[in-house]
Order: sequence, then C-alpha cells, then structure tokens
Amino acid sequence: MASADTEAKNTQTPANLRKAGWQNTKIVATVGPACNSYDQLKALTIAGVDVFRLNFSHGSHEDHQKVIDHICALNEELNTHVAILADLQGPKLRVGKIKDNALPLKNGDIITLVNEEVLGTMEKIYMSYERFAEDCNVGERILMDDGKLVFEVAETNKVDTVKLRCLHDGVLSSNKGVNLPDTNVQLPALTEKDIEDLNYILTQPVNWIALSFVRKERDILDLIERVNAVGHPAKVISKIEKPEAVKNLREIIKASNGIMVARGDLGVEMPIEQLPITQKQIVQLCMQFGRPVIVATQMMDSMIKNPSPTRAEITDVANAVFDGADAVMLSGETSVGDHPILVVEAMTRIIREAEKHYWPNIQNKRPTAIEKSKTFQSDVVCFNACRVAEELGAKGIVGMTTSGYTAFKVSSFRPNAHIYIFSDQVSMLNTLNLVWGVSCFHYDKFKTTDETIQDSVEILKEAGYVEVDDIIINTGSMPIERRYRTNMMKVTVVE
Repeated sequence: MASADTEAKNTQTPANLRKAGWQNTKIVATVGPACNSYDQLKALTIAGVDVFRLNFSHGSHEDHQKVIDHICALNEELNTHVAILADLQGPKLRVGKIKDNALPLKNGDIITLVNEEVLGTMEKIYMSYERFAEDCNVGERILMDDGKLVFEVAETNKVDTVKLRCLHDGVLSSNKGVNLPDTNVQLPALTEKDIEDLNYILTQPVNWIALSFVRKERDILDLIERVNAVGHPAKVISKIEKPEAVKNLREIIKASNGIMVARGDLGVEMPIEQLPITQKQIVQLCMQFGRPVIVATQMMDSMIKNPSPTRAEITDVANAVFDGADAVMLSGETSVGDHPILVVEAMTRIIREAEKHYWPNIQNKRPTAIEKSKTFQSDVVCFNACRVAEELGAKGIVGMTTSGYTAFKVSSFRPNAHIYIFSDQVSMLNTLNLVWGVSCFHYDKFKTTDETIQDSVEILKEAGYVEVDDIIINTGSMPIERRYRTNMMKVTVVE
C-alpha cells in the first residue's frame, strides 16, 4: 500500500489549489503578452485555469517555448496537471494593405480583388488566397472584418481577378480577415505555416493540438496520422467554425479526440440566429461519443477592458455549463486583456453557481451505450458505475487508465459524483485535465486489483477528498496487469 509520504506529491490538483469549492466545468485560458510570465501563469492556475492555450497565429516558437517551460515548471512546483493546448492557425484568408489604412465603401460600390500584392484601392486589393477567383462563383457572399462588411461576387475571371459588390456601407482597413461561407475552397487543412508549427509542437510536451477550419473527416485524420507517425501522445481537437463542418459534424466528432465550438468564425459564416442551437447540438453529440468539447469566443469579451463582465456574458457562460460543455475558453480576455486574473476568478464563480443547478438540465442529455460499438461492454460498465454512484450517494467514481478511455467515458455521462482518475502516464493526466469533472493522480504501482483499489482510497483519504464511511465506486480492468478496457466495477466503503 502506498504511504502518505510517497504519494504526498500526487495529491495536489488545481481543484484543491483554488480558494474554495469544486467545479466540474474546466477553464481554458489563452496565453499572450498580458499573462506570459511565470508569476502570472501561476496566479491564473491558482485562480482556476485548467488548460493553457498557445495561439500559433501569433508569437514565435521562442515565445511559445518560454511559456511551455513555465507551465511545466508550474506543474512541478504546484503538483498540478495543467494541460497545454497548441492551436494551429489554419488557412486564414486576408486582404492586404489598404491605402491610408481606410477605404470607405457605400452600398453598391464595386471593389476588385487580385492575386498581386498591391497597396489597396477601389481598383485593386490584394487577396491572400491565390485560387480565390477559381473557386468563387457569381452571387456568392463574401464577408470581411468578422462579418462587418458584406459583399457578393459580381464577376470572376476564374484566374486572378474577382469583382465584389458592397451590400452595406462600411470601411475596409488593412489585413482584415475574409470569410467565404458559400464557397467550396480548395485550401488544404494544414498550411505550410501549420506544418512548420506542427513540427515544432511535436518536439514539446503538448497535450492537445487544435486544427482550425476543419471541413471534413479527412482534414482531421491527416493531422492525427502526422501526430501518430512520430509517436507523440497529443490528442487532436477539431475546431468547428465553418458551415461545411456543421454538415459533416457526426463524422468529424467521431474522428476527433475533442471538439471546439469556435463561435468567432462560425458565427460569421452561418446565420447568427442558428448559432445557439448549433452550439447545443455540437455539445450533445460530443457527450454521446465521449469527446470533450470546448465552447469558445467572446465569453467574457468586455473584460478585456472592464473589471467585471456584462449580464449577457454571465448568462452565456452559465448556458455553456447547462449545455454540458467540458470547458469554456478565454481568448483576448487573458492574452491581451487588462484583467486576466479577475476574468478567471469571475468565470470560476459563474461556473460554480451554474453547477448548483446543473443536473436537472443534464438528465435527458446523458449518452447511452451503442450496442454495435467496439467498446459496448466497457461503455455499459462505465455508465452503470455512474448510475450506481448516484443510487448510493457515492462520494466519487475512481478509474485507472492508460489510454484515457475510462475518464472520457465516465465523464461523458456527467455523473453527480466526483471523478478521480489514476494513471502511470503523466502526459495522459495532463491531457485529462481538460475533461469535465476529472481530477488526476499519478500512480504507477498497479499490483493486484485489490491492492490498487486500496491504494487509491488511501491517496484520496490523505488528500481530504473522502472520509471514513464515504462510498466510492471503483472501475478498472481484471486482470489488472493486462491493461484491458474497463470490465470491473466495485463498491468500496472508506474505512
């Protein structure tokens, strides 16, 4: 049996570092100039951050390396398992430089996009996507500057020139993003920059890699194959931000290890009134397939400048919790905002309050085991462990895992009991820090099943998670040394 001294290092997690209380929904915070020092990252971790996101649209590899080193050192100092999410830029389309950085436009004006790099005027504006003229068709909508400017294709020579008709008054400035919601583009999912960034990422202890602008299953499989080819343990997240991805949602979710509802570009490219129900559908499907899901973009956007959120933002975060999201994400709020610590503390309070009213909202969203699934028998064990935990009022559900399967599956049921996951794979423990309700512990003994169960109980008792007479539901595999998928459930009373 593990001694308290031996395991003392393993009993600290972000959950017991926080000022008070417990939360199941995790917080992802984007790192940037506002929070990239060791002390700032430490303060954010203590405030409630479970995952740090590195946005590869910005910063050099040297910049990201410093942050990665800081996070690894923090995990060592605090005995935490904070995860690292590397977010690839993807095929981002932009116009070039605009003369005087401002081109006033009126309804009905015609502008011309070309392949050559020029200083933009009404007559010629550079467009970064070389095959734009070939891909677009007359009548298709073209959006710029996060949808603030709307155009339709008036003419294309199918080679290098496209004329657009402006549909609303506005001003176009330099380097604004371009969205093509109606156009079937031939861009690869991984650009040359993404591949260069990926080659660097795969030398680092990164836990999750997010792919931008996923459109179909093949996009994500290509990235997964590249990760697996070098034997890296990182899991892959598909960012849902194009209407084509929504159409192919089921196959994308099944192929991915996780999903991000990237509401920025998604909200530009699809009718905005459809965004709330689409978010709910994505979260629901992710729960069914046991894939962690992040809700992202503008969750606390006003706190980039203000010390407190708006009422609408508070409601938005709470609704993501009620939907069943594994995590909610902060972007500019922490990366460039004036109040990174305050925003995480505010989000933590909102999550904890929302979770007091969580379970009545989640009962009819829980997944069921799919009979034809390859994991059907293990799924049944995991889901029934959750049901038994609720019937008995258990304090927690304990799982032993190498692949992460038990954690993903038990979490997807959203049980009304804490989930404690033990593994000898430190990288997997960090990975699971994104997953709803999971607290992670390093454990590398795995002797007999009975001894391992007893060790897990002692570790939880020493850490203050359980007390004498508490009920725990243990899951695992027998024989334990064979590392099968979950095939065992045991009711344990803490002595």
